[in-house]
Amino acid sequence: MRRWFLFLCLAFELSATSIARPNIVWIMAEDIGCDLACYGAKGVQTPVLDRLASDGLKLNRLYCTSPICSTNRTAMITGMYQTSINGHHHRSHRTDGFRLPDPVKPITSYLQKAGYFCALGCGYGPKTDFNFDSSEIVWDGKDWSERAQGQPFFAQIQLRVTHRGNWWERIRSESDDPVKTEEIELPVFLPDHAEIRKDWAMYLDQVERADAQVGEILTRLKNEGILENTIVVFIGDNGRCFHRGKGFLYEDGIKVPGIVYGTSIPVAGTDCDRLVSTIDLSAQILNWAGVPVPEHMQGRPFLSIEAVDRGYVFAARDRWDEVYDKSRTVVGKRFKYIRNDMPEVPVFTFQQYLEKVRPIRSVLWKLYQEGKMDAFQRYYMAPKKPAEELFDLLNDPMETQNLAEDEAFSDEINRLREVLKLWEVATNDMGRYPEHPTAIEDEWKEKIEVRKQKLKSGRAVQ
Repeated sequence: MRRWFLFLCLAFELSATSIARPNIVWIMAEDIGCDLACYGAKGVQTPVLDRLASDGLKLNRLYCTSPICSTNRTAMITGMYQTSINGHHHRSHRTDGFRLPDPVKPITSYLQKAGYFCALGCGYGPKTDFNFDSSEIVWDGKDWSERAQGQPFFAQIQLRVTHRGNWWERIRSESDDPVKTEEIELPVFLPDHAEIRKDWAMYLDQVERADAQVGEILTRLKNEGILENTIVVFIGDNGRCFHRGKGFLYEDGIKVPGIVYGTSIPVAGTDCDRLVSTIDLSAQILNWAGVPVPEHMQGRPFLSIEAVDRGYVFAARDRWDEVYDKSRTVVGKRFKYIRNDMPEVPVFTFQQYLEKVRPIRSVLWKLYQEGKMDAFQRYYMAPKKPAEELFDLLNDPMETQNLAEDEAFSDEINRLREVLKLWEVATNDMGRYPEHPTAIEDEWKEKIEVRKQKLKSGRAVQ
């Protein structure tokens, strides 16, 4: 299998380089898990992305470096772990003039020097959401149509529809064939309840709308006669916005879909089971453009013949709005280890943002209080989370059994503890140091006070 994949990498590299300076379109759907039909999801119809996967390359083990949008986006635009460049706290440094440390630059900077036109939005979402002074990034325009004739382009396109918003009900009502609640399959961590089924179905309605939007983008490329010379990448910017998903280091929070398509790239219908980090996509984009990957960049091309198969991928959770937390994870070929440095912060904690955008939180809390959850579902409702978690992803892909205290796996957890410690030192994980209080004092002071009052009155979940 390794020889076969190396052959595909060589074919991919040779074909990509044979394209005269390929255009690159990077489509990011917000807050989406691997909930596409081509990944085995039930009850959802995603014909466009399914076709892309069947004609291209599907990444089965693509992991974010963070389960939260701004932190993972900060990592992707630079090809660096957000923890290495002081971008690990959600929406920090956006107004205090913080600049990226030398020699770190956004990948757009390298592409522009190579003659690429860098477009943001292209008729869809223009979101950037970086944890540094975004004036460091100069986009050449809002649409690739603004480029000079014959100039290659890089386009970053954001599909907002899958993000939680007040449009979910409207999208469902406008659908000619809304997702049927009886045809979906709820994840095992969610109790089977009518309101939860409806919420999950509405989420899949948004996934179907995102699929249609990808179709619109592909149709435009084809109509303009440039699809043949364009590499299209589709990914999620972080995991789905559900309990245990976005914001957390479980598979639902950091494992995202990834599809690479290019009509001149002979990898049709191929699945990639390698461990790939989202910062590797950043490096791969430079590789496609013929730009040398800077030595400081921590991401590495994964479709180059020189690519080294990753033994592990890493991700980090830090402050998310007013909730202070710190967790780290290392994912290997089979086992996954999570270290929670603040176990006193529960998974199901009060957070103003989540109270607004996740309507089933109250349903979950009610079912928990009424004893209508199984042991696995109650695990994520506890007043504390374990200090350590170990999961066998091969035999337990849904992470239903924490093996951290099982003596039979003591060697495995000891090994992964050491791997994680070495990574923290080697990458200078800045989460080891306290965040300067003035960075959030004004913005979150009021929200923190609201949280304290709710906790005092008993109206908060935890």
